[in-house]
Amino acid sequence: MKIATAEQMLLCDRLSSAEYGVPSLELMENAGRGTVAAMTRHFGPLAERKVLIFIGPGNNGGDGLVIARLLLEQGAQPQVVSLVDLEKLQGDAARNLKRVKQLAMPLYTCLEEDELPWVERLVTESDLLVDALFGTGLRSLITGVFAAVIKCINASPLPVVAVDIPSGLDSDTGIPQGVSVRARLTCTYGLPKFAQVEPPGKEYVGLLEVIDIGIPAEVVERIGVKVEWLDHGLVKSLIPERGLASHKGIFGHLLALAGSLGKGGAAVLCGLGAARSGVGLVTIAAPKTINSVVQGALPEAMTEVLSFSQQYLSDTDYEQLLAACHGKGAVAVGPGLGTAEETGQVVRKLYRELRQPMVVDADGLNLLAGEVAVLAAGPRILTPHPGEMSRLAGISTVEIQGKRRAVAADFAKKHGVYLVLKGASTVIAAPDGRLAVNPTGNPGMAAGGVGDVLTGLIGGLLAQGVSPWEAACLGVYVHGLAADRIARAGRPFGFLASELAAEIPAAFQEVLESGRTVKK
Repeated sequence: MKIATAEQMLLCDRLSSAEYGVPSLELMENAGRGTVAAMTRHFGPLAERKVLIFIGPGNNGGDGLVIARLLLEQGAQPQVVSLVDLEKLQGDAARNLKRVKQLAMPLYTCLEEDELPWVERLVTESDLLVDALFGTGLRSLITGVFAAVIKCINASPLPVVAVDIPSGLDSDTGIPQGVSVRARLTCTYGLPKFAQVEPPGKEYVGLLEVIDIGIPAEVVERIGVKVEWLDHGLVKSLIPERGLASHKGIFGHLLALAGSLGKGGAAVLCGLGAARSGVGLVTIAAPKTINSVVQGALPEAMTEVLSFSQQYLSDTDYEQLLAACHGKGAVAVGPGLGTAEETGQVVRKLYRELRQPMVVDADGLNLLAGEVAVLAAGPRILTPHPGEMSRLAGISTVEIQGKRRAVAADFAKKHGVYLVLKGASTVIAAPDGRLAVNPTGNPGMAAGGVGDVLTGLIGGLLAQGVSPWEAACLGVYVHGLAADRIARAGRPFGFLASELAAEIPAAFQEVLESGRTVKK
């Protein structure tokens, strides 16, 4: 699914009506119908329930009026509070107002802050609140009665449903325009918006439902909406098929360069992530002092016993490592390697000379900082967190976090690499300009070793022949989904990286079963 800017969404609406014959009134009707259906799914039957709907100017208010009418048809008890003079509504909003006026439905206006007490009373008497004040076109600071009502909404313990986007959020940046509604459920129309899938905006969205309102797929393509929002449907097609006659030789062999004295666990977790990817074989090249640790903790993996590397990878073993890479489908580099200069020499040589796909993380990135060359051999996937990205790009973490997509896209294009910029709403960027934002994952992943598992997982997918772009997208999505499954089971934090790795096969299965019809 694509993610749209406010301008792109406006163009989609206009083009759908002007050139594809979808009336704007029909788009609004579909939006309202989809929202009421989502409300029923999340909050149960709405009959007899008191629903207070706040409307503002523009089409967002019109959507709210459609929702009010449809709720009445379902036996609910909707009430509408308009924060603008109803006679000033125009276009489709005015047409829906005319229909609502013909019904037995309370319709109020609140134009001044001193009217707030009776609005607060209506809130306390309600079961559910609907925010249809402002849509994605908001560009000015919210003040006056609008700000006061939004604060009233946020002060209520009642569930809040936001129409298209929580009122007050800038649709593109997610920055509140003075104040913003905090929703329990947001029903957005056509396509998700950046504010809904990236911090800080996603903190205000709650659960996000994307409602199909009838915008033709050709319109989205013509407008040039390109950034992907990963979902089950998209990544399902990226999972390698496994025939009944499959054997381990079909699914590739990954070589992982990982671990140093005191960091043997990173090598184990990287190998564990790889093993859970479905790769056929995993070999871990690690210093002698941790070889027995790796073999004891992960008997499913083989080890490359290095001749000279004792506590960390030594440049003296470069030729052996180069030979070990021969015949491997992919190479994973970085978890727990340490930052010894000899290790850096090994990493930089292999980075430049190997033709296989390579995923680089953690200390591997630190050893490459300042020396990331334009891709000359095999494809490279770099998976930095913001601190590592700061060292790679030579800019502050504050600047990176303020424009994550732009930083990732520019770096990927400049250096000819695939970049996975980790964090809340991980960004995946390709050297050809493709961008994706990942929705899976949760704060429980903020723990040691979780990134090592991701390195192995992506490396394992590469070794199976999955393309770098697809391996990055699939790996990041399934990695986050595994953590989400653990959180859904009642463990929102405190789970181990090894436990996350153990959940990866179930996450793959969840994706594979999505959209499948169950025969009765």
